[in-house]
Amino acid sequence: MKQHLKKLIQSICALALIVHTHLIFADTTADAETVFNWAENSFPEVLPGHKATQNINPWLFRFYPETGVYVGVNITDNNVYVLGGPWGNNVTVVETLSNMVNLIQNSGGNSSVSACNTANVPDGIIYSQSGNVVTVTTNGQCILAPDITDSANSNICVIPQQPTATGISTLSSNTITSSSLSGITTTIPGLPNPFQGIIDSTASVKHCTINAAVDTANLIVNSDICLDLTEALAGALSQFPIEGIQVTPPIEYASTGTYTSQIVPDCFATDATTVTDAFTGETWIKQNGNFIQVTN
Repeated sequence: MKQHLKKLIQSICALALIVHTHLIFADTTADAETVFNWAENSFPEVLPGHKATQNINPWLFRFYPETGVYVGVNITDNNVYVLGGPWGNNVTVVETLSNMVNLIQNSGGNSSVSACNTANVPDGIIYSQSGNVVTVTTNGQCILAPDITDSANSNICVIPQQPTATGISTLSSNTITSSSLSGITTTIPGLPNPFQGIIDSTASVKHCTINAAVDTANLIVNSDICLDLTEALAGALSQFPIEGIQVTPPIEYASTGTYTSQIVPDCFATDATTVTDAFTGETWIKQNGNFIQVTN
């Protein structure tokens, strides 16, 4: 029984780490980033993959070598342009930057947020942004949690790569304000139900970003999500029955919380659990008090 219980707890911890992947943010004041992220998410057949934004005055742009397409914003006239692919060799005006941003932010879709690349987030998670406040919600519905074995599609918010080294480091913290877990109960004498506390504590880990965007420290992220963990925990649940633990699917975890960030002098001198470099893409995880670099 102890081995089966340990496996279940390990699976829940692994899932929780993925489900509550730290939200790491790009420059939220850059309307161009909003447009570029929206375009990538909306037209992946023409703009495949997430590309870094480049800056050659007066242009901010992203280039997609697979299709030969450029998407750019001219900071002199504040218009959005495209070039290459279906548009040929003629630079084509799409719309004014302000009109595009208004259209995107009023669309209510996942891609309306400049703070993170949401191309691979689970279906049913909706993002919106107002000023420096981002809201992440499942609109009161419980959605399928991501596959814990597929880390490429499991992040709630993928880190947008920064085109240059900013020299800014930010420490982000998550505070769970309310939570509930249904579908797993325990009646083991002397052992209160540990699973909700495990997920809550995993969700509250701290993350530090090297070369963060300028406005990262001013960003607030409010989350209100509900996740169906049943399918994601199918392997661990196959070990049941375990005496003293009752499983009554669906297993659902609902939580609300708030992420905030602060500027720090050195990520490696903080109590963060993970560290990433938004410019180089490098990642470190704290193990036994030391940060160990993760091989990409």
